[in-house]
Amino acid sequence: MRTELVTTLKRKATQLLADLERTKRPIAITQHGIPSAYLVDVESWNALQERMRLLEGIARGERAFDEGRVLTQAKARRRMSRWLK
Repeated sequence: MRTELVTTLKRKATQLLADLERTKRPIAITQHGIPSAYLVDVESWNALQERMRLLEGIARGERAFDEGRVLTQAKARRRMSRWLK
């Protein structure tokens, strides 16, 4: 991952965005030597968001299973038939 100072972002924003679009490599922005933000291209951001939604759904399913909130296939099919007409 590339690291740039916040002052570089201020001076060369257009160039950094062009590099980001071309390389698809995130850029860490530091302020006083401490990471304060990350720049990522839109395609990568959208892919990360989709992965997070998927992982959150899996985690909800695992919690439901652990808590005993499960249905038989027949009960699930009956409940889903309302939406699958």
